Amino acid sequence: MEIKKVAFEKPVLNGEITVPGDKSISHRAVMLGSIAKGTTSISGFLDGEDCLRTIEIFRQLGVSIERNGTDVTVDSPGMDGWQQPADNLYAGNSGTTARLILGILAASRVTSVLTGDEYLSKRPMNRVALPLRSMGASIEGESDSSNLLPLTIKGGALTAIDYEMPIASAQIKSSILFAGLAADGETSVSEQTVSRDHTERMLEQFGVAIRKEGNKVSVKGGSVLSGTAVRVPGDISSAAFFMTAAAMVEGSSVTFKDVGLNPTRTGILDVLEAMGAKIDILEQSDGLGEPYGTVTISHNGLHATEISGELIPRLIDELPIIALLATQAQGVTVIRDAAELRVKETDRITAVTTELKKLGAQIEETEDGMIIHGPTALSGGVLSSYGDHRIGMMAGIAALVASGPISIEDPSCINISYPTFFNDLEKLAFPVDIQG
Repeated sequence: MEIKKVAFEKPVLNGEITVPGDKSISHRAVMLGSIAKGTTSISGFLDGEDCLRTIEIFRQLGVSIERNGTDVTVDSPGMDGWQQPADNLYAGNSGTTARLILGILAASRVTSVLTGDEYLSKRPMNRVALPLRSMGASIEGESDSSNLLPLTIKGGALTAIDYEMPIASAQIKSSILFAGLAADGETSVSEQTVSRDHTERMLEQFGVAIRKEGNKVSVKGGSVLSGTAVRVPGDISSAAFFMTAAAMVEGSSVTFKDVGLNPTRTGILDVLEAMGAKIDILEQSDGLGEPYGTVTISHNGLHATEISGELIPRLIDELPIIALLATQAQGVTVIRDAAELRVKETDRITAVTTELKKLGAQIEETEDGMIIHGPTALSGGVLSSYGDHRIGMMAGIAALVASGPISIEDPSCINISYPTFFNDLEKLAFPVDIQG
């Protein structure tokens, strides 16, 4: 098994970095560029494994996609011009690819089989497949429940629905809206708590009229998408690991250039501020598309907080690294209303508590979250990534506050969202040892 050892001696993080492009936005840019007719140019694309899986799937459907580093050009004939794929469509480890593309394929004219790796094949798909089936989609699996990959999708005519979301999930919302682009009538999705809105913003960039009423968003079938230019900002979920590190390590201050500041994603900044970190934000963008700016995070002492309710969807991917941060904060930090963590790339509630306990953390697993006591001195140790990029990066950042080296099993999973993670860690913190 591949293992990477990371060790520091009294680290202090200082400097400026530009994190890779936002994973969620990169996926959607390729998807909508492939649905649209004409040419779409994407800058700042994340060339991580998950997003490359999305590119390969649309290439199999006959879309021309050229990549030059972080610049991507999509030339598409539109959905009506897609070809029948010769092989199965492989989503790898990417839940975003699988769940969003179900809605797209259901509205297309092709028949396809969607598959994934061993981890993705265990993740539930009915949360998307059931509402799509209510629109008339043909989605069939090998199991009786048809809840797991592989799934066979026979594209065809769909009917609009008015769907009330049982949980806050941008993946479910986006999949239904994508299907609604070709459905008969107006498709609406209502949320109790608004999830990330990258899909709605980007649909408008591609010329789709979006109707919003409170927490309800609607699209009309027959909407025509035209190729456009999409700028992908830095991924705040990736930046969160170094933001947390800067807040956690005494004397540290790190500046993040051109990082995404979408209000549905900035919960990490709210938590850092609530726990005592010093945050300076310089807005740099406005208008159509995604907001972004320059953010500086500095250490300023840490105290515990409670993270729950409407804040959870705005930082669901950052909760593993927040749990590590809480081990260094004064008091008891409580995370609740986060049961969604159990159906991510792994059960992140169990994974985080199990791995941090190996280092000596006082952390308790609850049904929908965690309870973390701090501050606690952490030791070194061997940590599993569970094949989950965010658990792997949490382990890497833990080395900054551990008394001994941290060895990470299967660190290559980090390439899913942050291929240059260890390079940036070395740039900012000057480790005494990074091996593997």
